[in-house]
Amino acid sequence: MDWMDAISKAIEYIEEHITEDLSVDTIAKEVNISPFYFQTGFRLLCGFTVMEYVRSRRLALAGNELTTAGTKVIDIALKYGYDSPDSFAKAFTRFHGMTPSKARREGVLLKSFAPLKIRMSLEGGYTMDYKIVKKDSFTVVGVSRRFSYENAMQEVPVFWKEHYAAGNGNYVCGMFGVNIDPTMGGDEFEYIIADVYHPESEVPDGFVTMVIPAFTWAVFPCRGAMPEALQDVNKKIFSEWLPALRDYEFAAGYCIEMYDPVDKYPKGIQDENYYTEIWIPVKPKE
Repeated sequence: MDWMDAISKAIEYIEEHITEDLSVDTIAKEVNISPFYFQTGFRLLCGFTVMEYVRSRRLALAGNELTTAGTKVIDIALKYGYDSPDSFAKAFTRFHGMTPSKARREGVLLKSFAPLKIRMSLEGGYTMDYKIVKKDSFTVVGVSRRFSYENAMQEVPVFWKEHYAAGNGNYVCGMFGVNIDPTMGGDEFEYIIADVYHPESEVPDGFVTMVIPAFTWAVFPCRGAMPEALQDVNKKIFSEWLPALRDYEFAAGYCIEMYDPVDKYPKGIQDENYYTEIWIPVKPKE
């Protein structure tokens, strides 16, 4: 199954089970893709996370029911996965800009959020540079934190800022950003701001070491101001490279960002020539 088919089937599954207990794990299993890569691909291709999409669809449907049916607010709240009228009212107000009780009034304007529809289009036609490289295992040292997939886009950049603000850049410059989810399942992953570990060096308090296993990696070069350049290549990996891939598939729950030293560039990470790489472990398709 290619990525467009997988996303389409995932959306169909969500719509058919919108009032049931949905999770990224159950949806990913339905389309036979690990949650680790499914969440990344969905966000890059659709522009929001899986559960953001589910919440928006539920709140849009709830708004429609409030204006067209005489169902009690508590019953609608429970139907769409909210444990109490309070939590439902807060989420509803954030989404629609008004309380559920106000939404019942005649003539109010509510927000709609239609189901996603995947349409095939002629894209690509350009050369996307990448190389397949075998790398031995290596050890990194750095600071580690766990993140939920749901909030990672906002929280990981904050983690980097906190790293440098605390003076930890004196010990680990941040050559790598390492995403790790060994089981490729669940709702969380580990992220390490890291450098290559040298055994003769002492590991500072609060820092960890991690062995990155030997893999065959697909390595994608990125050049340009951050974070746009990295995000653009990431999106192309999932929207262009993977659907066209015939010989390889994902091998494990790792994804590595490699960053060139900032002091090599006049404008640092905002330099138009700033260089980064994305590494994804792959294996031949069986």
